[in-house]
Amino acid sequence: MHIQQYLKEIGRGKDGARALSRAQACELLGWILDGQALPLQVGAFCLAMRIKGETAQEMAGFMDAVHARLPLTASAATPVIILPSYNGARRLPVLTPLLALSLVRQGLPVLLHGCTTESTRITAAQVLEHMGYPTALAVQTPQPGQLLHLHTRSLLPGLADLLDARAAIGLRNPAHSLVKHLNPLAASGTQSLVVGCYTHPEYRLSMEQTHAEAGSHALLLRGMEGEPVADPRRQPALRGIIQGRKVLELQAETGAVPVTPELPNGLDVAATATWTREVLQGQRPVPAPIATQVQAICDLHRQLAALPAPQGAQA
Repeated sequence: MHIQQYLKEIGRGKDGARALSRAQACELLGWILDGQALPLQVGAFCLAMRIKGETAQEMAGFMDAVHARLPLTASAATPVIILPSYNGARRLPVLTPLLALSLVRQGLPVLLHGCTTESTRITAAQVLEHMGYPTALAVQTPQPGQLLHLHTRSLLPGLADLLDARAAIGLRNPAHSLVKHLNPLAASGTQSLVVGCYTHPEYRLSMEQTHAEAGSHALLLRGMEGEPVADPRRQPALRGIIQGRKVLELQAETGAVPVTPELPNGLDVAATATWTREVLQGQRPVPAPIATQVQAICDLHRQLAALPAPQGAQA
Protein backbone atom coordinates (compact mmCIF):
# COMPACT_ATOMS: atom_id res chain seq x y z
CA MET A 1 0.00 0.00 0.00
CA HIS A 2 0.97 3.63 -0.35
CA ILE A 3 1.33 5.84 2.71
CA GLN A 4 -2.00 7.53 1.99
CA GLN A 5 -3.75 4.17 2.20
CA TYR A 6 -2.16 3.42 5.54
CA LEU A 7 -3.22 6.83 6.83
CA LYS A 8 -6.79 6.07 5.75
CA GLU A 9 -6.68 2.81 7.72
CA ILE A 10 -5.47 4.37 10.97
CA GLY A 11 -7.08 7.80 10.59
CA ARG A 12 -10.81 7.01 10.72
CA GLY A 13 -11.19 8.03 14.35
CA LYS A 14 -11.27 6.14 17.62
CA ASP A 15 -14.07 3.75 16.57
CA GLY A 16 -13.52 3.51 12.81
CA ALA A 17 -9.74 3.14 12.64
CA ARG A 18 -8.24 -0.24 11.80
CA ALA A 19 -5.09 -1.68 13.30
CA LEU A 20 -2.17 -2.46 11.03
CA SER A 21 -0.46 -5.82 10.88
CA ARG A 22 3.11 -6.07 12.15
CA ALA A 23 4.46 -6.05 8.59
CA GLN A 24 2.34 -3.05 7.61
CA ALA A 25 3.40 -1.08 10.68
CA CYS A 26 7.03 -1.86 9.87
CA GLU A 27 6.64 -0.62 6.30
CA LEU A 28 4.81 2.57 7.31
CA LEU A 29 7.27 3.63 9.98
CA GLY A 30 10.15 2.68 7.71
CA TRP A 31 9.00 5.25 5.15
CA ILE A 32 8.78 7.89 7.86
CA LEU A 33 12.21 7.08 9.30
CA ASP A 34 13.73 7.21 5.81
CA GLY A 35 12.28 10.66 5.13
CA GLN A 36 9.93 9.43 2.39
CA ALA A 37 6.83 10.96 4.01
CA LEU A 38 5.81 14.59 3.59
CA PRO A 39 5.70 16.70 6.78
CA LEU A 40 1.90 16.81 6.55
CA GLN A 41 1.82 13.01 6.33
CA VAL A 42 4.07 12.69 9.37
CA GLY A 43 1.73 14.96 11.30
CA ALA A 44 -1.29 12.94 10.17
CA PHE A 45 0.44 9.73 11.30
CA CYS A 46 1.19 11.21 14.73
CA LEU A 47 -2.35 12.46 15.30
CA ALA A 48 -4.05 9.35 13.94
CA MET A 49 -2.00 7.02 16.13
CA ARG A 50 -2.51 9.28 19.15
CA ILE A 51 -6.28 9.01 18.74
CA LYS A 52 -6.36 5.31 17.82
CA GLY A 53 -3.66 4.02 20.16
CA GLU A 54 -1.04 1.42 19.24
CA THR A 55 -1.60 -2.32 19.36
CA ALA A 56 1.14 -4.73 20.43
CA GLN A 57 1.51 -5.92 16.82
CA GLU A 58 1.92 -2.34 15.60
CA MET A 59 4.51 -1.56 18.28
CA ALA A 60 6.43 -4.72 17.37
CA GLY A 61 6.29 -3.67 13.71
CA PHE A 62 7.55 -0.20 14.58
CA MET A 63 10.44 -1.81 16.47
CA ASP A 64 11.18 -4.00 13.45
CA ALA A 65 11.47 -0.85 11.33
CA VAL A 66 13.86 0.82 13.77
CA HIS A 67 15.97 -2.29 14.37
CA ALA A 68 16.35 -2.85 10.62
CA ARG A 69 17.95 0.59 10.33
CA LEU A 70 20.38 0.33 13.22
CA PRO A 71 24.11 0.08 12.51
CA LEU A 72 25.61 -3.37 12.84
CA THR A 73 27.81 -3.73 15.92
CA ALA A 74 29.91 -6.54 17.31
CA SER A 75 27.97 -9.17 19.22
CA ALA A 76 28.61 -9.27 22.96
CA ALA A 77 29.60 -12.44 24.79
CA THR A 78 27.42 -11.50 27.75
CA PRO A 79 23.96 -9.87 27.87
CA VAL A 80 23.88 -6.07 27.81
CA ILE A 81 21.63 -3.95 30.02
CA ILE A 82 19.70 -1.33 28.02
CA LEU A 83 18.50 1.83 29.82
CA PRO A 84 16.16 4.05 27.75
CA SER A 85 16.24 7.53 29.37
CA TYR A 86 13.81 10.01 27.81
CA ASN A 87 12.09 11.97 30.57
CA GLY A 88 14.80 13.51 32.73
CA ALA A 89 14.26 15.58 35.86
CA ARG A 90 10.97 17.42 36.25
CA ARG A 91 10.02 17.69 39.93
CA LEU A 92 12.61 15.24 41.24
CA PRO A 93 16.30 14.77 40.35
CA VAL A 94 17.19 12.26 37.64
CA LEU A 95 18.72 9.20 39.34
CA THR A 96 19.21 7.00 36.26
CA PRO A 97 22.99 7.68 36.38
CA LEU A 98 23.13 6.06 39.82
CA LEU A 99 21.37 2.97 38.48
CA ALA A 100 23.66 2.78 35.43
CA LEU A 101 26.89 3.16 37.42
CA SER A 102 25.71 0.75 40.12
CA LEU A 103 25.19 -1.90 37.42
CA VAL A 104 28.63 -1.17 35.99
CA ARG A 105 30.09 -1.75 39.44
CA GLN A 106 28.50 -5.19 39.35
CA GLY A 107 30.51 -5.91 36.21
CA LEU A 108 27.60 -5.60 33.77
CA PRO A 109 27.81 -3.91 30.36
CA VAL A 110 25.35 -1.02 30.21
CA LEU A 111 24.07 0.98 27.22
CA LEU A 112 21.99 4.08 27.99
CA HIS A 113 20.26 5.89 25.14
CA GLY A 114 18.02 8.91 25.25
CA CYS A 115 17.14 12.53 24.70
CA THR A 116 14.43 14.89 25.82
CA THR A 117 11.93 16.93 23.84
CA GLU A 118 11.67 19.50 26.65
CA SER A 119 14.62 21.85 27.03
CA THR A 120 13.83 22.65 30.67
CA ARG A 121 14.58 19.12 31.90
CA ILE A 122 17.92 17.83 33.19
CA THR A 123 18.89 14.58 31.46
CA ALA A 124 20.83 11.55 32.61
CA ALA A 125 23.38 12.23 29.87
CA GLN A 126 24.08 15.70 31.27
CA VAL A 127 24.75 14.28 34.72
CA LEU A 128 26.97 11.53 33.32
CA GLU A 129 28.98 14.02 31.28
CA HIS A 130 29.49 16.14 34.41
CA MET A 131 30.81 13.00 36.14
CA GLY A 132 33.36 12.38 33.39
CA TYR A 133 31.46 9.96 31.15
CA PRO A 134 31.32 11.59 27.69
CA THR A 135 28.49 10.90 25.28
CA ALA A 136 29.43 8.38 22.59
CA LEU A 137 29.28 9.54 19.00
CA ALA A 138 28.29 6.16 17.54
CA VAL A 139 26.72 2.90 18.65
CA GLN A 140 29.18 0.43 20.13
CA THR A 141 28.85 -2.76 22.14
CA PRO A 142 29.83 -2.06 25.75
CA GLN A 143 32.14 -4.49 27.49
CA PRO A 144 31.50 -5.97 30.97
CA GLY A 145 31.84 -3.21 33.55
CA GLN A 146 31.56 -0.46 30.90
CA LEU A 147 28.94 2.25 30.46
CA LEU A 148 28.11 3.63 27.02
CA HIS A 149 25.56 6.40 26.61
CA LEU A 150 24.48 8.08 23.42
CA HIS A 151 21.94 10.53 22.06
CA THR A 152 19.09 9.16 19.99
CA ARG A 153 20.16 11.28 17.02
CA SER A 154 23.47 9.40 16.93
CA LEU A 155 21.49 6.18 17.00
CA LEU A 156 18.93 6.94 14.28
CA PRO A 157 18.32 10.52 13.04
CA GLY A 158 14.86 9.73 11.65
CA LEU A 159 13.71 8.50 15.05
CA ALA A 160 15.02 11.65 16.73
CA ASP A 161 13.11 13.74 14.17
CA LEU A 162 9.90 11.88 15.02
CA LEU A 163 10.45 12.52 18.73
CA ASP A 164 11.05 16.20 17.98
CA ALA A 165 7.69 16.39 16.20
CA ARG A 166 6.14 16.69 19.64
CA ALA A 167 7.34 20.29 19.84
CA ALA A 168 5.41 21.21 16.68
CA ILE A 169 2.30 19.11 17.29
CA GLY A 170 2.07 19.37 21.06
CA LEU A 171 1.27 15.68 21.54
CA ARG A 172 3.18 12.46 22.03
CA ASN A 173 3.37 10.00 19.15
CA PRO A 174 4.30 6.29 18.87
CA ALA A 175 8.02 7.13 18.94
CA HIS A 176 7.75 8.14 22.59
CA SER A 177 6.49 4.69 23.53
CA LEU A 178 8.75 2.94 21.03
CA VAL A 179 12.01 4.24 22.49
CA LYS A 180 11.17 2.70 25.86
CA HIS A 181 11.32 -0.74 24.20
CA LEU A 182 14.27 0.01 21.96
CA ASN A 183 17.36 -2.20 21.90
CA PRO A 184 20.15 -0.41 19.98
CA LEU A 185 22.10 -3.68 19.72
CA ALA A 186 19.29 -5.64 18.08
CA ALA A 187 21.10 -5.83 14.74
CA SER A 188 24.07 -7.58 16.34
CA GLY A 189 22.01 -10.42 17.80
CA THR A 190 23.29 -9.58 21.30
CA GLN A 191 21.15 -10.82 24.18
CA SER A 192 19.91 -7.61 25.81
CA LEU A 193 17.73 -6.76 28.78
CA VAL A 194 15.67 -3.59 28.29
CA VAL A 195 14.73 -1.84 31.53
CA GLY A 196 11.34 -0.43 30.64
CA CYS A 197 9.29 1.92 32.76
CA TYR A 198 5.69 3.08 32.74
CA THR A 199 4.02 6.02 34.45
CA HIS A 200 0.50 4.58 34.69
CA PRO A 201 -0.36 0.98 35.69
CA GLU A 202 -2.44 0.35 32.57
CA TYR A 203 0.65 0.86 30.42
CA ARG A 204 2.35 -2.14 32.03
CA LEU A 205 -0.01 -4.54 30.27
CA SER A 206 0.57 -2.96 26.86
CA MET A 207 4.35 -3.08 27.41
CA GLU A 208 4.15 -6.75 28.37
CA GLN A 209 2.06 -7.48 25.27
CA THR A 210 4.59 -5.70 23.06
CA HIS A 211 7.52 -7.65 24.51
CA ALA A 212 5.50 -10.85 24.11
CA GLU A 213 4.89 -10.05 20.43
CA ALA A 214 8.56 -9.18 19.89
CA GLY A 215 9.96 -12.07 21.95
CA SER A 216 12.31 -9.73 23.81
CA HIS A 217 13.74 -9.59 27.35
CA ALA A 218 12.79 -6.85 29.79
CA LEU A 219 12.51 -5.66 33.36
CA LEU A 220 9.38 -3.55 33.84
CA LEU A 221 8.65 -1.16 36.68
CA ARG A 222 6.78 2.01 37.44
CA GLY A 223 9.73 4.34 37.09
CA MET A 224 10.63 7.64 38.68
CA GLU A 225 8.92 10.35 36.59
CA GLY A 226 9.17 8.17 33.50
CA GLU A 227 12.84 7.24 33.99
CA PRO A 228 13.89 3.55 34.18
CA VAL A 229 14.95 3.82 37.82
CA ALA A 230 12.96 3.04 40.95
CA ASP A 231 11.65 5.97 42.96
CA PRO A 232 13.85 5.96 46.10
CA ARG A 233 10.84 6.86 48.25
CA ARG A 234 8.78 3.74 47.50
CA GLN A 235 9.33 0.17 46.36
CA PRO A 236 7.67 -0.54 42.98
CA ALA A 237 6.75 -3.95 41.64
CA LEU A 238 9.47 -5.44 39.45
CA ARG A 239 8.49 -7.86 36.67
CA GLY A 240 10.97 -9.73 34.52
CA ILE A 241 10.20 -10.94 31.00
CA ILE A 242 12.33 -13.55 29.25
CA GLN A 243 11.90 -14.20 25.51
CA GLY A 244 8.58 -12.37 25.69
CA ARG A 245 6.85 -15.33 27.32
CA LYS A 246 8.21 -16.08 30.77
CA VAL A 247 7.03 -13.42 33.24
CA LEU A 248 8.70 -13.34 36.65
CA GLU A 249 7.39 -11.50 39.70
CA LEU A 250 10.73 -10.34 41.07
CA GLN A 251 9.45 -7.88 43.64
CA ALA A 252 6.01 -6.96 44.89
CA GLU A 253 5.02 -3.34 45.33
CA THR A 254 5.39 -2.53 49.03
CA GLY A 255 4.68 1.19 49.08
CA ALA A 256 6.64 3.87 50.90
CA VAL A 257 10.00 2.94 52.40
CA PRO A 258 10.32 3.17 56.22
CA VAL A 259 12.94 5.93 56.05
CA THR A 260 12.76 8.53 53.29
CA PRO A 261 16.23 8.95 51.79
CA GLU A 262 17.86 12.35 51.48
CA LEU A 263 17.85 13.27 47.79
CA PRO A 264 20.04 15.78 45.92
CA ASN A 265 19.53 19.39 46.87
CA GLY A 266 17.79 20.68 43.75
CA LEU A 267 17.49 19.35 40.20
CA ASP A 268 20.63 20.84 38.70
CA VAL A 269 23.38 18.77 37.11
CA ALA A 270 26.12 19.52 39.63
CA ALA A 271 24.00 18.72 42.70
CA THR A 272 22.77 15.45 41.20
CA ALA A 273 26.30 14.45 40.12
CA THR A 274 27.70 15.19 43.59
CA TRP A 275 24.97 13.19 45.31
CA THR A 276 25.48 10.27 42.91
CA ARG A 277 29.23 10.22 43.59
CA GLU A 278 28.64 10.26 47.35
CA VAL A 279 26.31 7.27 47.10
CA LEU A 280 28.76 5.34 44.92
CA GLN A 281 31.62 6.14 47.30
CA GLY A 282 29.65 4.91 50.32
CA GLN A 283 29.24 8.36 51.88
CA ARG A 284 25.47 8.03 51.56
CA PRO A 285 23.34 4.87 51.63
CA VAL A 286 22.00 3.45 48.40
CA PRO A 287 18.21 4.00 48.43
CA ALA A 288 16.64 0.61 49.16
CA PRO A 289 14.34 0.51 46.07
CA ILE A 290 17.30 1.18 43.76
CA ALA A 291 19.42 -1.46 45.52
CA THR A 292 16.55 -3.94 45.04
CA GLN A 293 16.29 -3.00 41.36
CA VAL A 294 20.03 -3.51 40.84
CA GLN A 295 19.79 -6.97 42.41
CA ALA A 296 16.78 -7.87 40.24
CA ILE A 297 18.65 -6.84 37.09
CA CYS A 298 21.70 -8.87 38.13
CA ASP A 299 19.48 -11.91 38.71
CA LEU A 300 17.87 -11.54 35.27
CA HIS A 301 21.29 -11.04 33.69
CA ARG A 302 22.44 -14.40 35.07
CA GLN A 303 19.35 -16.08 33.66
CA LEU A 304 19.89 -14.54 30.23
CA ALA A 305 23.57 -15.50 30.25
CA ALA A 306 22.51 -19.13 30.71
CA LEU A 307 20.27 -19.09 27.61
CA PRO A 308 21.52 -20.54 24.30
CA ALA A 309 23.15 -17.98 22.03
CA PRO A 310 20.55 -16.36 19.72
CA GLN A 311 20.56 -17.50 16.12
CA GLY A 312 19.73 -14.08 14.70
CA ALA A 313 19.05 -10.52 15.73
CA GLN A 314 16.90 -10.17 18.82
CA ALA A 315 13.80 -7.96 18.52
